Amino acid sequence: MRGLIPERFIDELLTRVDIVDVIQHRVPLKKAGREWTACCPFHNERSPSFYVSPSKQFYHCFGCGAHGSALKFLMEYERLEFPDAVEELAKTVGLTVPREGGQQAPREDRSDSYSLLDEAASWYQQQLAQDSEAQAYCRQRGLDPDIISRFRIGWAPAGYDGLSQAVGRQQARKLELLSETGMLASGDHGRRYDRFRQRLMFPIMDRRGRVIAFGGRLTGSEQGPKYLNSPETPLFHKGRELFALWQVKQANPKLERIVVVEGYMDAIAMHQAGLPIAVATLGTATTPEHTEQLFRATADVVFCFDGDRAGRAAAWKALEATLPRMRDGRQAGFLFLPDGEDPDSLIRQEGQAGFQQRISQAMPLSDYLFNELSRDVDTTRLEGRARLAERARPLIARLPDGAFRDLMAEELERRSGARAQLGVAPAPPRPARVEGQRTLVRSVIALLLAQPEVAREWQPPYPFAQLELRGISLLLELIELIQRRPGAHAALLIEHFAERPEYAALQKLMTATLVGDPETQKQELRDAIGRLQHQAHIQRRHALQARLGQLNDAEKEELRQLLPLREHLRGFADA
Repeated sequence: MRGLIPERFIDELLTRVDIVDVIQHRVPLKKAGREWTACCPFHNERSPSFYVSPSKQFYHCFGCGAHGSALKFLMEYERLEFPDAVEELAKTVGLTVPREGGQQAPREDRSDSYSLLDEAASWYQQQLAQDSEAQAYCRQRGLDPDIISRFRIGWAPAGYDGLSQAVGRQQARKLELLSETGMLASGDHGRRYDRFRQRLMFPIMDRRGRVIAFGGRLTGSEQGPKYLNSPETPLFHKGRELFALWQVKQANPKLERIVVVEGYMDAIAMHQAGLPIAVATLGTATTPEHTEQLFRATADVVFCFDGDRAGRAAAWKALEATLPRMRDGRQAGFLFLPDGEDPDSLIRQEGQAGFQQRISQAMPLSDYLFNELSRDVDTTRLEGRARLAERARPLIARLPDGAFRDLMAEELERRSGARAQLGVAPAPPRPARVEGQRTLVRSVIALLLAQPEVAREWQPPYPFAQLELRGISLLLELIELIQRRPGAHAALLIEHFAERPEYAALQKLMTATLVGDPETQKQELRDAIGRLQHQAHIQRRHALQARLGQLNDAEKEELRQLLPLREHLRGFADA
Protein backbone atom coordinates (compact mmCIF):
# COMPACT_ATOMS: atom_id res chain seq x y z
CA MET A 1 0.00 0.00 0.00
CA ARG A 2 2.65 2.48 1.03
CA GLY A 3 4.76 1.77 -2.03
CA LEU A 4 2.01 2.96 -4.40
CA ILE A 5 2.58 6.53 -3.18
CA PRO A 6 6.04 7.77 -4.19
CA GLU A 7 8.48 8.15 -1.33
CA ARG A 8 9.52 11.57 -2.62
CA PHE A 9 5.93 12.74 -2.16
CA ILE A 10 5.84 11.48 1.46
CA ASP A 11 9.07 13.43 2.05
CA GLU A 12 7.60 16.61 0.59
CA LEU A 13 4.38 16.17 2.54
CA LEU A 14 6.11 15.70 5.90
CA THR A 15 8.28 18.72 5.13
CA ARG A 16 5.26 20.90 4.35
CA VAL A 17 2.97 19.98 7.27
CA ASP A 18 3.49 21.05 10.88
CA ILE A 19 2.71 18.30 13.37
CA VAL A 20 1.70 20.88 15.99
CA ASP A 21 -1.02 22.22 13.68
CA VAL A 22 -2.18 18.69 12.81
CA ILE A 23 -2.51 17.62 16.44
CA GLN A 24 -3.72 20.93 17.89
CA HIS A 25 -6.67 20.86 15.48
CA ARG A 26 -7.80 17.70 17.30
CA VAL A 27 -6.23 17.85 20.78
CA PRO A 28 -5.74 21.04 22.86
CA LEU A 29 -2.00 21.55 23.34
CA LYS A 30 -0.16 23.74 25.83
CA LYS A 31 3.31 25.19 25.34
CA ALA A 32 5.96 23.66 27.60
CA GLY A 33 9.38 25.10 26.81
CA ARG A 34 10.35 24.00 23.31
CA GLU A 35 7.66 21.31 23.18
CA TRP A 36 3.88 21.14 23.48
CA THR A 37 2.00 18.93 25.93
CA ALA A 38 -1.49 17.54 26.45
CA CYS A 39 -3.31 14.73 28.17
CA CYS A 40 -2.81 11.78 25.87
CA PRO A 41 -5.69 11.19 23.42
CA PHE A 42 -4.86 7.46 23.30
CA HIS A 43 -5.25 6.56 26.96
CA ASN A 44 -6.82 7.99 30.10
CA GLU A 45 -4.60 10.06 32.37
CA ARG A 46 -4.88 12.87 34.90
CA SER A 47 -1.70 14.78 34.15
CA PRO A 48 -0.16 15.46 30.72
CA SER A 49 2.43 12.98 29.50
CA PHE A 50 1.82 13.50 25.76
CA TYR A 51 4.58 15.60 24.15
CA VAL A 52 4.79 17.07 20.66
CA SER A 53 8.13 18.29 19.33
CA PRO A 54 7.96 20.90 16.54
CA SER A 55 11.69 20.61 15.80
CA LYS A 56 11.57 16.84 15.43
CA GLN A 57 7.99 16.75 14.03
CA PHE A 58 7.32 13.83 16.34
CA TYR A 59 4.93 13.04 19.20
CA HIS A 60 5.36 10.68 22.12
CA CYS A 61 3.35 9.75 25.19
CA PHE A 62 5.51 8.84 28.16
CA GLY A 63 2.50 7.12 29.70
CA CYS A 64 1.29 4.64 27.08
CA GLY A 65 4.18 4.81 24.62
CA ALA A 66 2.21 6.08 21.60
CA HIS A 67 4.55 7.88 19.21
CA GLY A 68 5.15 8.80 15.61
CA SER A 69 4.90 11.41 12.87
CA ALA A 70 1.93 13.48 11.74
CA LEU A 71 0.94 10.61 9.45
CA LYS A 72 1.02 8.09 12.28
CA PHE A 73 -1.07 10.40 14.46
CA LEU A 74 -3.79 10.71 11.83
CA MET A 75 -3.84 6.95 11.28
CA GLU A 76 -4.23 6.28 15.00
CA TYR A 77 -6.46 9.18 16.00
CA GLU A 78 -8.79 9.22 12.99
CA ARG A 79 -8.52 5.46 12.41
CA LEU A 80 -7.41 5.98 8.83
CA GLU A 81 -5.50 3.63 6.57
CA PHE A 82 -2.15 4.95 5.32
CA PRO A 83 -3.44 6.16 1.89
CA ASP A 84 -6.34 8.01 3.52
CA ALA A 85 -4.03 9.64 6.08
CA VAL A 86 -1.77 10.81 3.25
CA GLU A 87 -4.81 12.19 1.38
CA GLU A 88 -6.02 13.97 4.51
CA LEU A 89 -2.65 15.60 5.20
CA ALA A 90 -2.11 16.49 1.55
CA LYS A 91 -5.44 18.29 1.42
CA THR A 92 -4.40 20.58 4.28
CA VAL A 93 -1.38 21.88 2.33
CA GLY A 94 -2.94 21.86 -1.14
CA LEU A 95 -1.05 18.88 -2.56
CA THR A 96 -2.42 16.20 -4.88
CA VAL A 97 -1.34 12.66 -4.07
CA PRO A 98 0.36 11.00 -7.05
CA ARG A 99 0.26 7.25 -7.59
CA GLU A 100 3.00 5.05 -8.94
CA GLY A 101 2.17 2.36 -11.46
CA GLY A 102 1.64 -1.17 -10.32
CA GLN A 103 -0.45 -4.30 -10.71
CA GLN A 104 -2.43 -3.81 -7.51
CA ALA A 105 -4.83 -0.88 -7.03
CA PRO A 106 -4.93 0.64 -3.55
CA ARG A 107 -7.41 -1.25 -1.39
CA GLU A 108 -8.93 1.91 0.04
CA ASP A 109 -9.04 3.81 -3.24
CA ARG A 110 -12.71 3.82 -4.14
CA SER A 111 -12.66 7.08 -6.05
CA ASP A 112 -15.09 5.73 -8.69
CA SER A 113 -17.66 4.97 -5.98
CA TYR A 114 -17.27 8.39 -4.36
CA SER A 115 -17.59 10.10 -7.75
CA LEU A 116 -20.70 8.13 -8.61
CA LEU A 117 -22.43 8.96 -5.31
CA ASP A 118 -21.52 12.62 -5.76
CA GLU A 119 -23.05 12.46 -9.23
CA ALA A 120 -26.18 10.87 -7.77
CA ALA A 121 -26.46 13.65 -5.18
CA SER A 122 -26.21 16.28 -7.91
CA TRP A 123 -28.91 14.50 -9.93
CA TYR A 124 -31.24 14.43 -6.91
CA GLN A 125 -30.62 18.16 -6.43
CA GLN A 126 -31.59 18.80 -10.06
CA GLN A 127 -34.77 16.78 -9.62
CA LEU A 128 -35.77 18.86 -6.58
CA ALA A 129 -35.31 22.06 -8.57
CA GLN A 130 -37.69 20.68 -11.23
CA ASP A 131 -40.41 19.23 -8.97
CA SER A 132 -42.97 21.74 -7.71
CA GLU A 133 -44.56 19.34 -5.20
CA ALA A 134 -41.22 18.53 -3.61
CA GLN A 135 -40.41 22.23 -3.41
CA ALA A 136 -43.79 22.89 -1.79
CA TYR A 137 -42.99 20.24 0.85
CA CYS A 138 -39.65 21.93 1.57
CA ARG A 139 -41.41 25.27 2.03
CA GLN A 140 -43.96 23.60 4.30
CA ARG A 141 -41.13 22.26 6.46
CA GLY A 142 -39.51 25.69 6.53
CA LEU A 143 -36.39 24.71 4.58
CA ASP A 144 -34.83 27.81 3.04
CA PRO A 145 -32.68 27.73 -0.15
CA ASP A 146 -29.43 28.17 1.79
CA ILE A 147 -30.00 25.14 4.03
CA ILE A 148 -31.13 23.06 1.04
CA SER A 149 -27.89 23.92 -0.72
CA ARG A 150 -25.70 23.45 2.37
CA PHE A 151 -27.03 19.94 2.97
CA ARG A 152 -27.38 19.13 -0.75
CA ILE A 153 -31.00 18.09 -0.20
CA GLY A 154 -32.56 16.53 -3.30
CA TRP A 155 -35.56 14.63 -4.60
CA ALA A 156 -35.86 11.03 -5.83
CA PRO A 157 -38.74 11.02 -8.33
CA ALA A 158 -41.18 8.20 -8.93
CA GLY A 159 -40.13 5.49 -11.34
CA TYR A 160 -37.92 2.47 -11.15
CA ASP A 161 -34.90 3.51 -13.22
CA GLY A 162 -34.57 7.29 -13.15
CA LEU A 163 -31.22 7.26 -11.35
CA SER A 164 -29.82 4.28 -13.22
CA GLN A 165 -30.75 5.88 -16.56
CA ALA A 166 -29.33 9.28 -15.63
CA VAL A 167 -26.17 8.20 -13.79
CA GLY A 168 -25.62 4.60 -14.90
CA ARG A 169 -26.48 5.30 -18.54
CA GLN A 170 -26.65 1.56 -18.99
CA GLN A 171 -22.87 1.27 -18.58
CA ALA A 172 -22.14 -2.08 -16.99
CA ARG A 173 -19.44 -0.71 -14.67
CA LYS A 174 -21.56 2.21 -13.44
CA LEU A 175 -24.58 -0.01 -12.91
CA GLU A 176 -22.40 -2.37 -10.89
CA LEU A 177 -21.13 0.54 -8.77
CA LEU A 178 -24.71 1.72 -8.20
CA SER A 179 -25.47 -1.73 -6.80
CA GLU A 180 -22.29 -1.84 -4.69
CA THR A 181 -23.08 1.54 -3.15
CA GLY A 182 -26.66 0.53 -2.30
CA MET A 183 -28.38 2.80 -4.80
CA LEU A 184 -30.06 -0.09 -6.59
CA ALA A 185 -32.13 -2.92 -5.14
CA SER A 186 -33.04 -6.26 -6.68
CA GLY A 187 -36.53 -7.74 -7.08
CA ASP A 188 -37.63 -11.36 -6.76
CA HIS A 189 -36.57 -12.10 -10.32
CA GLY A 190 -33.22 -10.37 -10.05
CA ARG A 191 -34.35 -7.19 -11.80
CA ARG A 192 -32.57 -4.15 -10.44
CA TYR A 193 -34.39 -0.89 -9.73
CA ASP A 194 -33.76 2.44 -7.95
CA ARG A 195 -33.84 1.94 -4.20
CA PHE A 196 -35.05 5.49 -3.49
CA ARG A 197 -38.30 6.67 -5.10
CA GLN A 198 -40.59 9.60 -4.23
CA ARG A 199 -38.44 10.65 -1.28
CA LEU A 200 -36.73 13.79 -0.10
CA MET A 201 -33.03 12.86 -0.24
CA PHE A 202 -30.37 13.68 2.33
CA PRO A 203 -26.75 12.88 1.36
CA ILE A 204 -24.71 11.39 4.19
CA MET A 205 -21.11 12.58 4.18
CA ASP A 206 -17.98 11.18 5.75
CA ARG A 207 -15.38 13.11 7.74
CA ARG A 208 -13.85 14.39 4.49
CA GLY A 209 -17.10 15.69 3.08
CA ARG A 210 -17.55 12.89 0.55
CA VAL A 211 -21.00 11.45 -0.11
CA ILE A 212 -21.03 7.86 1.14
CA ALA A 213 -24.77 7.09 1.43
CA PHE A 214 -28.26 8.60 1.47
CA GLY A 215 -31.29 8.88 3.67
CA GLY A 216 -34.66 9.27 2.04
CA ARG A 217 -37.88 10.59 3.65
CA LEU A 218 -41.43 10.08 2.42
CA THR A 219 -43.30 13.35 2.07
CA GLY A 220 -46.89 12.16 1.81
CA SER A 221 -49.05 9.09 2.17
CA GLU A 222 -46.90 6.85 0.00
CA GLN A 223 -46.41 3.29 1.20
CA GLY A 224 -43.15 2.28 2.81
CA PRO A 225 -41.07 3.22 5.84
CA LYS A 226 -41.02 6.93 6.68
CA TYR A 227 -37.23 6.97 6.54
CA LEU A 228 -35.08 4.74 4.36
CA ASN A 229 -31.29 4.65 4.60
CA SER A 230 -28.71 3.18 2.28
CA PRO A 231 -27.74 -0.36 3.27
CA GLU A 232 -24.32 -1.22 4.67
CA THR A 233 -21.68 -0.93 1.93
CA PRO A 234 -17.88 -0.81 1.77
CA LEU A 235 -18.19 2.99 2.15
CA PHE A 236 -21.02 3.19 4.67
CA HIS A 237 -21.45 1.67 8.12
CA LYS A 238 -24.36 3.29 9.90
CA GLY A 239 -23.01 2.40 13.34
CA ARG A 240 -19.96 4.59 12.68
CA GLU A 241 -21.38 7.59 10.82
CA LEU A 242 -23.30 10.63 12.04
CA PHE A 243 -25.49 12.75 9.80
CA ALA A 244 -24.41 16.43 9.58
CA LEU A 245 -21.10 15.98 11.42
CA TRP A 246 -19.32 17.31 8.33
CA GLN A 247 -21.53 20.41 8.27
CA VAL A 248 -21.03 20.94 12.01
CA LYS A 249 -17.26 20.92 11.65
CA GLN A 250 -17.42 23.26 8.67
CA ALA A 251 -19.57 25.75 10.58
CA ASN A 252 -17.55 25.67 13.84
CA PRO A 253 -13.76 26.09 13.63
CA LYS A 254 -13.72 25.87 17.45
CA LEU A 255 -16.47 23.43 18.32
CA GLU A 256 -17.53 23.68 21.97
CA ARG A 257 -20.57 21.39 21.99
CA ILE A 258 -22.49 18.88 19.86
CA VAL A 259 -26.15 17.99 20.25
CA VAL A 260 -27.21 14.53 19.11
CA VAL A 261 -30.81 14.34 17.87
CA GLU A 262 -32.86 11.51 16.43
CA GLY A 263 -33.75 12.62 12.88
CA TYR A 264 -32.38 14.36 9.81
CA MET A 265 -35.01 17.10 9.93
CA ASP A 266 -34.33 17.76 13.62
CA ALA A 267 -30.64 18.30 12.92
CA ILE A 268 -31.34 20.49 9.89
CA ALA A 269 -33.88 22.57 11.83
CA MET A 270 -31.24 23.39 14.44
CA HIS A 271 -28.73 24.40 11.78
CA GLN A 272 -31.29 26.62 10.09
CA ALA A 273 -32.20 28.24 13.43
CA GLY A 274 -28.61 29.33 13.95
CA LEU A 275 -27.51 26.36 16.05
CA PRO A 276 -25.16 24.51 13.67
CA ILE A 277 -24.12 22.02 16.37
CA ALA A 278 -26.60 19.19 15.72
CA VAL A 279 -25.93 15.71 14.35
CA ALA A 280 -28.20 12.68 14.04
CA THR A 281 -27.70 8.96 14.27
CA LEU A 282 -28.72 7.04 11.18
CA GLY A 283 -31.69 4.98 12.25
CA THR A 284 -29.71 3.09 14.86
CA ALA A 285 -28.96 3.37 18.56
CA THR A 286 -25.93 5.36 19.65
CA THR A 287 -22.87 3.11 19.37
CA PRO A 288 -19.42 3.28 20.99
CA GLU A 289 -18.08 4.29 17.56
CA HIS A 290 -20.50 7.22 17.53
CA THR A 291 -19.42 8.45 20.95
CA GLU A 292 -15.76 8.08 19.98
CA GLN A 293 -16.33 10.35 16.97
CA LEU A 294 -18.31 12.84 19.03
CA PHE A 295 -15.70 13.22 21.76
CA ARG A 296 -12.95 13.54 19.20
CA ALA A 297 -14.80 16.55 17.82
CA THR A 298 -15.67 18.19 21.15
CA ALA A 299 -15.49 17.66 24.91
CA ASP A 300 -19.18 18.46 25.53
CA VAL A 301 -21.95 16.26 24.08
CA VAL A 302 -25.69 16.57 24.73
CA PHE A 303 -28.05 13.75 23.74
CA CYS A 304 -31.53 15.03 22.89
CA PHE A 305 -34.43 12.55 22.90
CA ASP A 306 -38.19 12.44 23.12
CA GLY A 307 -39.48 12.02 26.66
CA ASP A 308 -41.51 8.89 25.84
CA ARG A 309 -40.52 5.29 26.57
CA ALA A 310 -38.72 4.86 23.25
CA GLY A 311 -36.76 8.07 23.78
CA ARG A 312 -35.68 7.04 27.27
CA ALA A 313 -34.63 3.61 26.03
CA ALA A 314 -32.52 5.30 23.35
CA ALA A 315 -31.03 7.64 25.94
CA TRP A 316 -29.99 4.71 28.16
CA LYS A 317 -28.23 3.02 25.23
CA ALA A 318 -26.43 6.29 24.57
CA LEU A 319 -25.34 6.42 28.22
CA GLU A 320 -23.97 2.87 28.06
CA ALA A 321 -22.03 3.72 24.89
CA THR A 322 -20.69 6.91 26.48
CA LEU A 323 -19.46 5.62 29.86
CA PRO A 324 -16.16 4.05 28.65
CA ARG A 325 -15.24 7.31 26.92
CA MET A 326 -15.92 9.71 29.78
CA ARG A 327 -12.34 10.76 30.38
CA ASP A 328 -11.68 13.67 32.72
CA GLY A 329 -12.57 16.95 31.04
CA ARG A 330 -15.40 15.46 28.98
CA GLN A 331 -19.06 16.12 29.67
CA ALA A 332 -22.24 14.40 28.55
CA GLY A 333 -25.77 15.66 29.13
CA PHE A 334 -29.27 14.36 28.43
CA LEU A 335 -32.13 16.56 27.24
CA PHE A 336 -35.66 15.13 27.19
CA LEU A 337 -38.30 17.00 25.22
CA PRO A 338 -41.97 17.47 26.18
CA ASP A 339 -44.44 14.89 24.88
CA GLY A 340 -45.36 15.40 21.26
CA GLU A 341 -42.48 17.79 20.58
CA ASP A 342 -39.23 17.44 18.66
CA PRO A 343 -36.36 19.89 18.08
CA ASP A 344 -37.94 21.06 14.83
CA SER A 345 -41.27 21.97 16.46
CA LEU A 346 -39.73 23.44 19.63
CA ILE A 347 -37.36 25.70 17.75
CA ARG A 348 -40.32 27.04 15.77
CA GLN A 349 -42.13 27.80 19.04
CA GLU A 350 -39.27 29.00 21.24
CA GLY A 351 -36.71 30.23 18.75
CA GLN A 352 -32.95 29.85 18.94
CA ALA A 353 -32.57 31.40 22.39
CA GLY A 354 -35.27 29.25 23.96
CA PHE A 355 -33.91 26.00 22.62
CA GLN A 356 -30.35 26.98 23.48
CA GLN A 357 -31.48 27.51 27.07
CA ARG A 358 -32.91 23.98 27.10
CA ILE A 359 -29.56 22.65 25.90
CA SER A 360 -27.67 24.51 28.62
CA GLN A 361 -29.98 22.97 31.23
CA ALA A 362 -29.50 19.38 30.02
CA MET A 363 -29.26 16.80 32.80
CA PRO A 364 -25.65 15.79 33.51
CA LEU A 365 -24.79 12.15 32.89
CA SER A 366 -24.18 11.58 36.61
CA ASP A 367 -27.68 12.76 37.58
CA TYR A 368 -29.30 10.85 34.74
CA LEU A 369 -27.55 7.61 35.70
CA PHE A 370 -28.46 7.76 39.39
CA ASN A 371 -32.01 8.99 38.70
CA GLU A 372 -32.71 6.12 36.32
CA LEU A 373 -31.23 3.51 38.63
CA SER A 374 -33.28 4.87 41.53
CA ARG A 375 -36.53 5.13 39.58
CA ASP A 376 -38.16 2.04 41.16
CA VAL A 377 -35.96 1.83 44.25
CA ASP A 378 -36.85 2.98 47.76
CA THR A 379 -33.55 4.45 48.92
CA THR A 380 -34.98 5.14 52.37
CA ARG A 381 -34.66 1.42 53.08
CA LEU A 382 -31.49 -0.63 53.38
CA GLU A 383 -32.70 -3.10 50.76
CA GLY A 384 -33.28 -0.30 48.25
CA ARG A 385 -29.88 1.26 48.81
CA ALA A 386 -28.26 -2.15 48.39
CA ARG A 387 -30.11 -2.62 45.09
CA LEU A 388 -28.93 0.81 43.90
CA ALA A 389 -25.33 -0.10 44.73
CA GLU A 390 -25.67 -3.44 42.93
CA ARG A 391 -26.98 -1.73 39.80
CA ALA A 392 -24.55 1.17 39.77
CA ARG A 393 -21.25 -0.57 40.49
CA PRO A 394 -20.83 -2.32 37.11
CA LEU A 395 -21.73 0.88 35.26
CA ILE A 396 -19.29 3.06 37.21
CA ALA A 397 -16.63 0.40 36.67
CA ARG A 398 -16.90 1.08 32.92
CA LEU A 399 -15.66 4.64 33.42
CA PRO A 400 -12.00 5.30 32.63
CA ASP A 401 -9.71 5.73 35.60
CA GLY A 402 -9.65 9.34 36.69
CA ALA A 403 -11.22 12.01 38.86
CA PHE A 404 -14.71 11.60 37.38
CA ARG A 405 -14.73 7.88 38.14
CA ASP A 406 -13.59 8.55 41.70
CA LEU A 407 -16.31 11.18 42.19
CA MET A 408 -18.99 8.86 40.79
CA ALA A 409 -17.89 6.19 43.22
CA GLU A 410 -18.09 8.69 46.09
CA GLU A 411 -21.57 9.75 44.97
CA LEU A 412 -22.72 6.13 44.93
CA GLU A 413 -21.39 5.69 48.45
CA ARG A 414 -23.21 8.84 49.55
CA ARG A 415 -26.52 7.74 48.03
CA SER A 416 -26.38 4.10 49.08
CA GLY A 417 -24.14 4.04 52.12
CA ALA A 418 -22.28 1.12 50.54
CA ARG A 419 -18.62 1.25 49.62
CA ALA A 420 -18.15 1.48 45.88
CA GLN A 421 -15.96 -1.59 45.42
CA LEU A 422 -15.71 -1.58 41.67
CA GLY A 423 -13.68 -4.74 41.32
CA VAL A 424 -11.11 -3.22 38.95
CA ALA A 425 -7.52 -4.04 39.79
CA PRO A 426 -5.08 -1.13 39.56
CA ALA A 427 -2.75 -1.12 36.60
CA PRO A 428 0.68 -2.59 37.36
CA PRO A 429 3.42 0.01 37.82
CA ARG A 430 5.40 0.74 34.68
CA PRO A 431 8.99 -0.48 35.06
CA ALA A 432 11.56 2.27 35.16
CA ARG A 433 13.79 2.64 32.13
CA VAL A 434 17.40 1.64 32.60
CA GLU A 435 19.47 3.99 30.49
CA GLY A 436 22.59 1.97 31.06
CA GLN A 437 21.10 -0.90 29.06
CA ARG A 438 21.26 1.15 25.86
CA THR A 439 24.39 0.48 23.80
CA LEU A 440 26.70 3.18 22.57
CA VAL A 441 25.52 2.73 18.98
CA ARG A 442 21.87 3.03 20.01
CA SER A 443 22.68 6.17 21.97
CA VAL A 444 24.36 7.71 18.93
CA ILE A 445 21.37 6.88 16.71
CA ALA A 446 18.93 8.33 19.24
CA LEU A 447 20.94 11.55 19.55
CA LEU A 448 21.41 11.75 15.78
CA LEU A 449 17.64 11.57 15.27
CA ALA A 450 17.28 14.39 17.77
CA GLN A 451 19.98 16.58 16.18
CA PRO A 452 20.52 15.37 12.60
CA GLU A 453 22.32 18.54 11.49
CA VAL A 454 25.41 17.47 13.51
CA ALA A 455 26.04 14.78 10.89
CA ARG A 456 26.91 17.56 8.45
CA GLU A 457 30.09 18.10 10.51
CA TRP A 458 31.41 14.62 9.62
CA GLN A 459 33.13 13.60 6.42
CA PRO A 460 33.69 10.08 5.06
CA PRO A 461 35.47 7.81 5.47
CA TYR A 462 34.10 7.51 9.00
CA PRO A 463 36.62 5.91 11.42
CA PHE A 464 33.85 3.88 13.10
CA ALA A 465 32.54 2.39 9.84
CA GLN A 466 34.54 -0.82 10.34
CA LEU A 467 33.38 -1.41 13.90
CA GLU A 468 31.95 -4.89 14.41
CA LEU A 469 29.05 -3.73 16.53
CA ARG A 470 25.34 -4.28 16.10
CA GLY A 471 23.62 -1.25 14.55
CA ILE A 472 26.69 0.27 12.83
CA SER A 473 25.29 -0.37 9.34
CA LEU A 474 22.02 1.33 10.31
CA LEU A 475 23.93 4.29 11.76
CA LEU A 476 25.94 4.68 8.55
CA GLU A 477 22.79 4.49 6.43
CA LEU A 478 21.16 7.14 8.57
CA ILE A 479 24.18 9.43 8.25
CA GLU A 480 24.20 9.02 4.46
CA LEU A 481 20.46 9.76 4.38
CA ILE A 482 21.00 12.99 6.34
CA GLN A 483 23.81 13.98 3.99
CA ARG A 484 21.50 13.47 0.99
CA ARG A 485 18.59 15.33 2.59
CA PRO A 486 19.91 18.42 4.36
CA GLY A 487 17.33 19.97 6.66
CA ALA A 488 15.29 16.78 7.07
CA HIS A 489 13.68 16.49 10.48
CA ALA A 490 13.53 13.30 12.54
CA ALA A 491 10.02 12.20 11.52
CA LEU A 492 10.94 12.42 7.84
CA LEU A 493 14.12 10.41 8.39
CA ILE A 494 12.29 7.67 10.26
CA GLU A 495 9.59 7.47 7.59
CA HIS A 496 12.32 6.40 5.13
CA PHE A 497 12.45 3.07 7.02
CA ALA A 498 8.65 2.68 7.20
CA GLU A 499 8.46 -0.74 5.57
CA ARG A 500 11.65 -2.14 7.09
CA PRO A 501 12.22 -4.06 10.35
CA GLU A 502 14.21 -1.14 11.80
CA TYR A 503 11.16 1.19 11.73
CA ALA A 504 9.78 0.33 15.17
CA ALA A 505 13.22 0.44 16.81
CA LEU A 506 13.97 3.87 15.32
CA GLN A 507 10.66 5.23 16.57
CA LYS A 508 11.46 4.01 20.09
CA LEU A 509 14.94 5.55 19.95
CA MET A 510 13.41 8.84 18.83
CA THR A 511 11.27 8.97 21.96
CA ALA A 512 14.34 8.76 24.20
CA THR A 513 15.52 12.22 23.13
CA LEU A 514 12.17 13.87 22.33
CA VAL A 515 12.50 16.30 25.24
CA GLY A 516 15.84 17.92 25.94
CA ASP A 517 18.06 20.92 25.38
CA PRO A 518 19.29 20.94 21.75
CA GLU A 519 22.78 22.26 22.56
CA THR A 520 23.24 19.65 25.27
CA GLN A 521 22.12 16.90 22.90
CA LYS A 522 24.51 18.10 20.20
CA GLN A 523 27.44 17.96 22.61
CA GLU A 524 26.37 14.52 23.86
CA LEU A 525 26.26 13.34 20.24
CA ARG A 526 29.73 14.67 19.49
CA ASP A 527 31.06 13.00 22.66
CA ALA A 528 29.36 9.70 21.79
CA ILE A 529 30.83 9.76 18.28
CA GLY A 530 34.22 10.37 19.84
CA ARG A 531 33.76 7.26 21.96
CA LEU A 532 32.76 5.26 18.90
CA GLN A 533 35.92 6.37 17.14
CA HIS A 534 37.88 5.41 20.23
CA GLN A 535 36.35 1.92 20.07
CA ALA A 536 37.25 1.71 16.40
CA HIS A 537 40.87 2.49 17.24
CA ILE A 538 40.88 -0.20 19.95
CA GLN A 539 39.43 -2.74 17.52
CA ARG A 540 42.05 -1.83 14.91
CA ARG A 541 44.85 -2.14 17.50
CA HIS A 542 43.70 -5.65 18.43
CA ALA A 543 43.61 -6.65 14.77
CA LEU A 544 47.17 -5.40 14.20
CA GLN A 545 48.46 -7.08 17.37
CA ALA A 546 47.03 -10.39 16.19
CA ARG A 547 49.25 -10.12 13.09
CA LEU A 548 52.28 -8.74 14.90
CA GLY A 549 54.88 -10.80 12.96
CA GLN A 550 53.36 -9.99 9.58
CA LEU A 551 53.05 -6.22 9.70
CA ASN A 552 54.62 -3.95 7.10
CA ASP A 553 56.31 -0.69 8.06
CA ALA A 554 53.16 1.44 7.67
CA GLU A 555 51.14 -0.96 9.85
CA LYS A 556 53.88 -1.00 12.51
CA GLU A 557 53.79 2.82 12.64
CA GLU A 558 50.00 2.72 12.92
CA LEU A 559 50.23 0.26 15.80
CA ARG A 560 52.76 2.46 17.68
CA GLN A 561 50.28 5.37 17.49
CA LEU A 562 47.41 3.19 18.73
CA LEU A 563 49.21 1.57 21.69
CA PRO A 564 48.68 4.42 24.20
CA LEU A 565 44.89 4.32 23.81
CA ARG A 566 42.88 3.16 26.82
CA GLU A 567 40.43 0.31 26.28
CA HIS A 568 38.04 1.06 29.10
CA LEU A 569 34.90 2.91 27.99
CA ARG A 570 33.10 3.78 31.17
CA GLY A 571 29.29 3.67 31.12
CA PHE A 572 28.74 1.94 27.76
CA ALA A 573 28.56 -1.67 26.63
CA ASP A 574 30.33 -2.92 23.53
CA ALA A 575 27.32 -4.61 21.96
